[in-house]
Amino acid sequence: MNAEKQVRPRVEHGPRPTLSFEQRRRAKPPSHLADLDRQQRREKLRELGIAPYRADQLSVHYFDHLCVDPSAMSDIPTAQREELGALLLPPLLEKVSEQRADEGKTLKILWRLFDGAVVESVLMAYPDRATLCLSSQAGCGMACPFCATGQAGLTRNLSTAEIVEQLRSNMQLAREGALGEPVRVSNVVFMGMGEPMANYRAVRDAVHRMVDPSPEGFGLSARHITVSTVGLVPAIDQLAAEGIPVTLAVSLHAPDDGLRDDLIPVNSRFKVGELLDAAYRYYRSTGRRVSIEYALIKDMNDHAWRAELLAAELNRRGRGWAHVNPIPLNPTPGSIWTASTKTATRRFVDTLLAAGISTTIRDTRGSDIDGACGQLAAEVVDRDNVARRAKQAQEKVDARLAEHREKPHDLADQLAGRTSEA
Repeated sequence: MNAEKQVRPRVEHGPRPTLSFEQRRRAKPPSHLADLDRQQRREKLRELGIAPYRADQLSVHYFDHLCVDPSAMSDIPTAQREELGALLLPPLLEKVSEQRADEGKTLKILWRLFDGAVVESVLMAYPDRATLCLSSQAGCGMACPFCATGQAGLTRNLSTAEIVEQLRSNMQLAREGALGEPVRVSNVVFMGMGEPMANYRAVRDAVHRMVDPSPEGFGLSARHITVSTVGLVPAIDQLAAEGIPVTLAVSLHAPDDGLRDDLIPVNSRFKVGELLDAAYRYYRSTGRRVSIEYALIKDMNDHAWRAELLAAELNRRGRGWAHVNPIPLNPTPGSIWTASTKTATRRFVDTLLAAGISTTIRDTRGSDIDGACGQLAAEVVDRDNVARRAKQAQEKVDARLAEHREKPHDLADQLAGRTSEA
């Protein structure tokens, strides 16, 4: 990608946020074993005059034993260990800091990449598993006003190996008891920094490394991997065509275009109807129920009538294909918005349930360490500047949203229209 591709979405009033879909030209990360599939690794060694099966040995150490120290690889000749390590296992992540929450059951780690860019991962222990929330980009170009990462802007895409190394490193920590008792990481969610679908190729290849069996990858269940998006419709269709039954999570946050245009600027390109149509196609193609993520913002998008609209939008495409996860907003630094009240949250959930929509309030693990809902790494991407930008963005949105807070006069007609289309 030679130049940053920027889009200024159309809005009816006020300044237009700039969306970034491509990174500026930057130096590439060192080539790593996890960037390559099994055949590519073998071919790389063959071209260098090294027996291709050494690539498989190295891969088994990496994916099965989580080992990146060539000196510990006793089945590889001592004379070749250093060379193979340099060729296929260059260091990609350096731990900068870590924070703990939830009585030690949540671990947030700040990683520095080879060029100084930073990303975060969040490792969470549950009674029967551990889940890793990882990043696919350093920063994010989607400019959502309630998200600290979006207000910090896009630095660059991560390579496949940089994504995979977050998983391997956290797997190793979990196995060594970093969350208390040793535990296996079985679930992965692409809900950290970045818009995964804007870094499609690297994310797709990283998913392959996660689900393909050793020596190709870790052999995780595709059903335990969730890829999120704010709504890049063409990429959703691409992912459906890959034939990997991962869970798709759609960060919707509003069922009506008027509000969503401001909360999720990319909605100016792909409207709610187009997005939900693509999500439904994904469900039909993969058989995997789609998660609808909905950050509840006080007096902004938490009205019962919006829950009615959301239910109608989902039900008119079919029953049982989507599960809604309302999420209490974790405010960004400097935010003028806050989470919905418990009463409003309960009313919103009850409205969805009454309409037959499967709904579960999502656990906000790590919220006290900025570890939930995209609030990642703001402290190292100039927290004060991010807070200032977030406040300004929210004030601009807030100033033109009064009309969106009022129940539409034609709500009954809108609901009837959606019902008749079902």
